[in-house]
Amino acid sequence: MLQFAHPEMIYLFALVPVLMLLFFLMRRWKKRALAKFGEPNMVRKLFPDVSVSRPGFKFIFILLAFIFLAAAVCGPLIGSKLEEVKRKGADIIIAIDVSNSMRAEDLRPNRLERSKQVISRLIDRLDGDRIGIVVFAGDAYIQLPITTDYGAAKLFLSTVEPDIVPRQGTAIGAAIDLATTSFTDSTKKHSAIVIITDGENHEDNAIDAAKQAAEKGVRVYTIGMGSVNGAPIPIYNNGARVGYRQDENGSTVITKLDAAMLSDIAEAGKGRFIRATNGDDGLDIILKELDALDKKEFKSKMYTDFENQFQYFVALTLLCLIVEYLLGEKKSKWFTKLNLFGVKKKEEA
Repeated sequence: MLQFAHPEMIYLFALVPVLMLLFFLMRRWKKRALAKFGEPNMVRKLFPDVSVSRPGFKFIFILLAFIFLAAAVCGPLIGSKLEEVKRKGADIIIAIDVSNSMRAEDLRPNRLERSKQVISRLIDRLDGDRIGIVVFAGDAYIQLPITTDYGAAKLFLSTVEPDIVPRQGTAIGAAIDLATTSFTDSTKKHSAIVIITDGENHEDNAIDAAKQAAEKGVRVYTIGMGSVNGAPIPIYNNGARVGYRQDENGSTVITKLDAAMLSDIAEAGKGRFIRATNGDDGLDIILKELDALDKKEFKSKMYTDFENQFQYFVALTLLCLIVEYLLGEKKSKWFTKLNLFGVKKKEEA
């Protein structure tokens, strides 16, 4: 299992393509500069000992040295032992609305991106709890089965977009039903569903679904994304906004937060409704609610005894620099004398 002691330094690897671009620009400039002195083949004959390929090989070793050094700075931690550990926490499934109405921008930068920010911060503050992700629009789908791997949860969260579901709509009830059946605990008394949506439910009876979940021991919480006044739904093409969605009469569609619906769902699910605003996303409130849940003890396997292996990457860095230093700019006389392909030299007349 590989982790990094300083994951923020991983951005150093973004300099690799920059260095490659600078090298190719430098090679291009040198070619143009030599072309001013005469025909390239003639110029090369004036400097027979200068190797054409050596600068490229030297750059490769310099680039490898930089990559290994960047890896060393990141502090690679390798888990040497897989152990079964006991944790105590609750099971939480986040159901996030990915319908087109979540593109509305009455919350900055828009409802969906603000929802993902809330979930990301929620994951950062969980301790021992298991988490799963369900996405829904016209139907509901499991994005991430319930797990203790918070890194995987963030990775799957980053891929959540309206385009990942085949049918648009808002089926909150289907999301509740799917989340309820996704809990592995048969009693479900340690479980909670957090629904993040604008509340515009057009597909099913979400209140009945919340009641049935509560009867099984699952609490249902709702976080409302959007404003009461509403906002238009932008249309994007290649990342650029080209207009707003319109109805069949040509009028701009305004999507509004249905706070009453979300409040009724939370009440039926014995949970709580929190409305997110630009100033307060309600994360502290929902965390207090989740902390109050009954915790259960469960076993999970995880890597322990992580050791920093930076020294190996430092050694590889030094090795690459030594090879680059020994690899001169001129052709190797020994290699020139070594006639690998048996080419016969022409006798001088």
